[in-house]
Amino acid sequence: MSENKSKPLRDRIAKAIKGESTPGVDPEIVRELAKLLEETGLSEIEIERGGVRVRVARGAVTPAAAPAWSPLAPNPSPQQPQPQPAATEPEVVRPKGTVVTSPMVGTVYLSSQPGAPPFVKIGDSVTDGTLCIIEAMKTMNPVPSPVAGRVAEIYVHDSQPVEFGEPLMLIE
Repeated sequence: MSENKSKPLRDRIAKAIKGESTPGVDPEIVRELAKLLEETGLSEIEIERGGVRVRVARGAVTPAAAPAWSPLAPNPSPQQPQPQPAATEPEVVRPKGTVVTSPMVGTVYLSSQPGAPPFVKIGDSVTDGTLCIIEAMKTMNPVPSPVAGRVAEIYVHDSQPVEFGEPLMLIE
């Protein structure tokens, strides 16, 4: 057995990482790197020195997108009809009106305090009053109606966290 093979694999890997030797594509080093993956819980490990790169990854790798043509697949003939893409989802018909969105991240409240009647209900006419309140950083921020109209839909529940730009209500 050669002197190089008698050294522990970890020492050889350490030397390869430091650039003291070139590991080549040694199956023993690949096995040792795989063992390190299991011990550390990593999903992949890679070493590169002197233009030689060894990378070991675990888990199934799925391609982001399959190519439309593969050199292994037969070349499509222009006379054969190509399959048509499946029909997309039906177009969603949205009611006409103005969607009131959240001006900030916070918690939405539909009434001034727990147990109080809500500021607005579906079917209420609004002109320029408060539709709801958004609490952000212990500050209560009223959300006024941007247009006059009728409340057609309310998309949120009381005490629900909301994101910036999230739809709150629809005013027709």
